[in-house]
Formats: sequence, structure tokens, C-alpha cells
Amino acid sequence: MFLDEHAVEGAARFGVCPEKLTFIGGFQNFIYSYNRDEMKYILRFTPGTLRTSEGLAAELEWIRYLSGNGLSVSEPVLSVDGKDFERIQGNIMDFYVTSFKHAPGHKIGYPECLGNSILYEQCGRMTGRLHELAKRYKPMAKRHIWERNEYILRARNYIPSEHQPILLALDELKAYLASLPVTADNFGLIHGDINVGNFTVDESGGITLFDFDECQYSWYAEDIAIQLYYLLYVFGEDSKSERKMQYELFIKHFEQGYTEDGRQMPEGWKNQLGLFLRLREIIVFVGMQRSWNLSQPDDWTRDFLRDSRMRITKGVSLIEEF
Repeated sequence: MFLDEHAVEGAARFGVCPEKLTFIGGFQNFIYSYNRDEMKYILRFTPGTLRTSEGLAAELEWIRYLSGNGLSVSEPVLSVDGKDFERIQGNIMDFYVTSFKHAPGHKIGYPECLGNSILYEQCGRMTGRLHELAKRYKPMAKRHIWERNEYILRARNYIPSEHQPILLALDELKAYLASLPVTADNFGLIHGDINVGNFTVDESGGITLFDFDECQYSWYAEDIAIQLYYLLYVFGEDSKSERKMQYELFIKHFEQGYTEDGRQMPEGWKNQLGLFLRLREIIVFVGMQRSWNLSQPDDWTRDFLRDSRMRITKGVSLIEEF
């Protein structure tokens, strides 16, 4: 459904020659990089079935607010016509095009991110600052609430019949989450997908955050649990001791960074981690069913799906198995 002609038109809207585009992938979106005036940028194409113009406006407003208040984020770039985003018409669906400054520094992937106490403290510092700013944020446009997350909302469209117990577990978890207290100190606009793939680290250790495509209103504990999930899920069932060590190291140093300058951790966050780890596991499971060819999975994927299904259907998280 996404064609070369869409990329060409989108590039033109932002004054970029198509020959300068380099496709770099993407999970929900189609992502390209390009260079201009010795600087690097990102060009993102978002299917109109996944986002609304109001949602995109709210995302970009949020990013500019964070940047204007000192958080290092990948800032949006205006189109030739001075617009935050452009809409490209397609035969089956339309696409929204946005552009961003490329985040400076480099990504820290696996296994470099594991056991990295300095990184965890920096993540805590960045997340604490983001949540602090969220509490003061008065947006003109508003993002969706956690229940309207695309993977939750459309899970039934993506999960095959043999995995119906996953949907039952999701319904039960949603009902429980809806009963949690909502206060100004524990609930607000979050990034929604902080992980090592969505930030870079510069030479001084500073983090630049990007990909706010999943930003939503939820409990601040979810932003913490998501980061933890992607540090723990790589350990299989035969590595629970390593998973426990990773968990304890992350919590210790993340909390040190988060609480700098007198900030308080979100109310009830530690008791909520297991709930949001379970939610993230379901979202990842749904996303894999939607976007991956699982007809012949490799050994790691097969084992992960088996173990993940077991945890989801039993109602346990990665940290409740210790």
C-alpha cells in the first residue's frame, strides 16, 4: 500500500530530492533519513489508518513543549509550506508525512545496554524530567488515553483464533487497570515507548529521545515498566537469575536518576510495575502477530512466543517469576 510515489511526493513536500532518501525501516511507520546543509534528518510516513490529524498535531505540540523546556528531543521540521505535517493521498489509504531533526549521538543496543548502571541512571533522569514537565503541560490538542492504544484497540484484528486466551487476559487486565487511582502525581501524558531503540546517547552520556508516535495519557509507571520490559525480555526461562539481577540493577539506578533535584517517584509505581509489564508483553505479542511472518520462526522467537503466552495466560509478569 505504501509506494515509491508516496515517498517521492512526501519528500517534495519537505523540499527533499527523492534521491537523497535512505530507507531505514520502521515497525508501524515507514522511516527514511536524508541530509541537507550538512545536517541529518528523518522523514516519517504514518498510515492514516493508525493516526488522525488531531493526534499528530498533539504529538508535535508535545515534542515542542518538551524541547522548549530543556528536554533533549528530536524536534519536528516544517514542510515547504510551513506545516507540521503533510497528507499524501493514496489509493487504499492516505499517509501523513512528518520530518524531524536526527538525534545526535549513537544508539546503545544489546548487549551493551544490559547491566549498564550509568545508562539506567540517565534513563531515570530523563524520564523524571519528562514526567515533571507533563504535570505542568496544558496542551491545545490532546492525545488518546491508554485504552485507545492501537495494539489494545485492534488486538482482535491481529490475534489468530488459536490465541484467544490472550484476548481474555487483555480484557481482564484492562478492567483491573481501569480501577487504579488516577491523580495528578501518577497519571499524565507519557512517551509510551521508551526503549534503547528510541533514544541516542552522546559522548557526554546525554540522552536524546525520539519517536513519540505512541505518546498517550496513562500512569507514569507505564513509562518505567516499558523500559524495564525491554531489558528483561531477552532473558529466557533458563536465565531467571540474570533477569533478577538486571531488574534490581535497573530499579536502583533508575530511581537514583529519577529522584534527582527533589523529584518524587510516581505514587504506587513499584506495585504497578508488574501490571504494566504484563500489558507491554501483550502489546508486544499482538505486534508480533500483526507485523511478523511467524510461519517459520527461529528458535529464539519460537521460545519467546511460547514463554510469553504462558506468562500472559497465567497473569504473571517477568518480575513475578523470581
